[in-house]
Amino acid sequence: MASVPSLAASVHQRLAEALSAALPEAGSADPLLRRSDRADFQANGMLALAKKLGGNPRELAGKVVAALGDAAPGGTGPAGEVISGVEVSGPGFLNITVSDEAITRTLAARAADGRLGVPVAERPGTTVIDYAQPNVAKEMHVGHLRSAVIGDAVVRILEFSGEKVVRRHHIGDWGTQFGMLIQYLIEHPHELDHEDKASGEEAMSNLNRLYKAARALFDSDPEFKERSRRRVVDLQAGDEETLALWRRFVDESKIYFYSVFDKLDMEIRDPDVVGESGYNDMLAETCRLLEESGVAVRSEGALCVFFDDVKGPDGKPVPLIVQKSDGGYGYAATDLSAIRDRVGNLGADTLLYVVDARQSLHFKMVFETARRAGWLNDRVHAVQLAFGTVLGKDGKPFKTREGETVRLVDLLDEAIDRASAVVREKAQDLTEAEIAERGAQVGIGAVKYADLSTSASRDYKFDLDQMVSLNGDTSVYLQYAYARIRSILRKAGDARAVAHPELALAPAERALGLHLDKFAEVLHEVAEEYAPHKLAAYLYQLASLYTTFYDQCPVLKAETPETVENRLFLCDLTARTLHQGMDLLGIRTPERL
Repeated sequence: MASVPSLAASVHQRLAEALSAALPEAGSADPLLRRSDRADFQANGMLALAKKLGGNPRELAGKVVAALGDAAPGGTGPAGEVISGVEVSGPGFLNITVSDEAITRTLAARAADGRLGVPVAERPGTTVIDYAQPNVAKEMHVGHLRSAVIGDAVVRILEFSGEKVVRRHHIGDWGTQFGMLIQYLIEHPHELDHEDKASGEEAMSNLNRLYKAARALFDSDPEFKERSRRRVVDLQAGDEETLALWRRFVDESKIYFYSVFDKLDMEIRDPDVVGESGYNDMLAETCRLLEESGVAVRSEGALCVFFDDVKGPDGKPVPLIVQKSDGGYGYAATDLSAIRDRVGNLGADTLLYVVDARQSLHFKMVFETARRAGWLNDRVHAVQLAFGTVLGKDGKPFKTREGETVRLVDLLDEAIDRASAVVREKAQDLTEAEIAERGAQVGIGAVKYADLSTSASRDYKFDLDQMVSLNGDTSVYLQYAYARIRSILRKAGDARAVAHPELALAPAERALGLHLDKFAEVLHEVAEEYAPHKLAAYLYQLASLYTTFYDQCPVLKAETPETVENRLFLCDLTARTLHQGMDLLGIRTPERL
């Protein structure tokens, strides 16, 4: 179905036509329309136009109102079908009220569309998004939460907008620690014998135990340390025995990763997991291309890229080291090779990295290097969606009482437990199995929403008491609003949800309807800016406006059958919009709570 013009688009069109009619000399001037608290919309374009034409903005505004003509109260022409009132205010602003009929007709068109009137991008591109990047043989902790949750929401939003999205999970699966782990396993082969039947949690627990034992030996035994370093060389050279054991570590870790992502209600697909090792074969060529083009130069034996604006505390330039003086490759070589692959082989227009803000300098240098090399240009650009830190209630980085990093699984389990208690307290006709299922949906939703309702660049406090509260800006508040609407629709029985454009709307109905009409506009902005927090804010306001509507406008006990049907229609469209919006954030909306 074709996209549904919003009320803003319809009003904009009427105003633009009136402007052209009243002021032909203005050409195709922009009325600068925006939504307003003083009226439904406000047009501010008369001020700029008066300056350009040398006229009085209030007089110009009066001419536009006259050109709208029948848009004045009681008007019956094309403008009057949309605009019910216009007044000039201040130095020449136009305050515009739309008709109740226009609101209901526009919402009915949205309701008739499976996408709720949200258009698909006409010329979508290809975005490769790098997110959810855990490390092999290491447990996921609270620091891994934001990349996964923000990345998953952005993937959903971009795909819904029509963009082709390629997911990449750049896991840490290479480096010196693997020489130590593999050497230890070769010398202690019985350590992983029982792992074939291990679950995700058990697999990681065993790997953790192995890692600690290997690290203790590495730190205390110089000969083992030397053997481990030689094993790294074997790994990089492709020695079969070494590679086989390395693959075992990777496979065991993946079992664990997938169990955590499953708990987070996120889909991670195996072909999308391309770790650091996936770019090994490209590293030497990446360095050669950078050196031959002069983008990188040798400095004290290392291959470096220098920048005028990146200096250390001593004032000397701090380079991006692509290859170390001993011939080893650092993160920069891998990241630059990944850019070459994503642009050359995957056809990316946009490279999006959902990575901790503390890595911003690294990515700034990597992106600039790729631009100098010609891998990024006006057609292909890279963006770091940098996120802040998860803090404890005390406002400090989130740690356990012992000062350790908080395990992600422990955090999620506690959220589910807290949410299950809230669901059990409110549940009227739910079985224990249903309470457990809803508890998981509410708990995980609470964690995701707390993250996504905060601008990614800001730090936020992890406060489970607040997250699972039924009051305030929480996913639980939104989920209960949705469940309440579904309950009303079930109770409606044979009564239909039908739009009646001829009916006058109560103030709470108007406010809800005008907000429902903004859904497509908001999603466009959210996709353009990679800003899930703006979608969360929209949904919270939608639930709040619905609560006011529910309190002020009886639905099933309305005065006339037509009013019952119209209010059921508003309920149904609100529920569908909440469901779609929450789904784009990766949050479930249970039918009953």
